[in-house]
Amino acid sequence: MDMMNDALPISIVVSEDLQAQLNKIAAISNKLSAQLNFHTMTANWYGDEANLIQIKFMLQSHTEFAQQRQIAARAKPLFLADDVLIYDQSLHAQDCYLAITESELNLLQQNPKVVTGFLAKKLTKILNIIAKQRGLEKI
Repeated sequence: MDMMNDALPISIVVSEDLQAQLNKIAAISNKLSAQLNFHTMTANWYGDEANLIQIKFMLQSHTEFAQQRQIAARAKPLFLADDVLIYDQSLHAQDCYLAITESELNLLQQNPKVVTGFLAKKLTKILNIIAKQRGLEKI
């Protein structure tokens, strides 16, 4: 697999609303994307190119996520939690909507230094749910 020309298997898209509320979240998300791709690679998620999975995280504000949950009621997500929706787009692609709740946002705005660790923990938790569903090694 030519990783230089292909999109990385795990990508993180931060909503404009969230970017406006948390200063460095876009830059932090780019770093986390690289880290998570590395961790999943070392956990051998990409050993079988025929079963390569693309995971797109959409980080949203709690308001945007509430709208997404209304859509989810009709679209039947694969996994649903208070702050997470996972959809199978195809056998090899999943979209994961992730809310930053109002209380989390307040905490992150007051303590910007914890944003990276907080997001890393939240995203890793979701990746491990996906790993379990797909019989992959946890990261």
